[in-house]
Amino acid sequence: MAKFKFAVSVDTSTDISTARVGSAANLAGRLLDVDKGKLMKLAGDSQYGLCAAGDLIEGMFVALEPATQDGWAIGSVQRNGRFACICDGLQASVGTGTINVGDFVVCGSVIAAGTDLVGGTPRVASATSQNATLFAWRVVSLGDTGAVGDTCVIERA
Repeated sequence: MAKFKFAVSVDTSTDISTARVGSAANLAGRLLDVDKGKLMKLAGDSQYGLCAAGDLIEGMFVALEPATQDGWAIGSVQRNGRFACICDGLQASVGTGTINVGDFVVCGSVIAAGTDLVGGTPRVASATSQNATLFAWRVVSLGDTGAVGDTCVIERA
């Protein structure tokens, strides 16, 4: 018998920001459609960039405009709600350990810009730093055990 699970939220009141997205105002620094679903952090003035492993999560890249502005890609970053993710172990030893419901998480292993997300889902690691409460995302549901490779749902706390 299937058990009740939190799902990814679809909420029109979710906090979404339009911003410059990527690492630079040139073709090499722009994010692409394949980057949607990746975890983001504030990277500069009116700019979000991709998280590196261990970074605090400030949102998820959810939309890309077809045009650029002053060389920058323009896109939308969702900063609240729930996201589906893949468990990537403990922050101190990515690739090992179990994530539990209630754990605060940070960005796990990163897929490079311009590369499809494996399974369309970003990876998160259980935070081992108190700084994780600054931009607090926590696990609210597990697909199974929380072992590396399991699915989970995180929400902004």
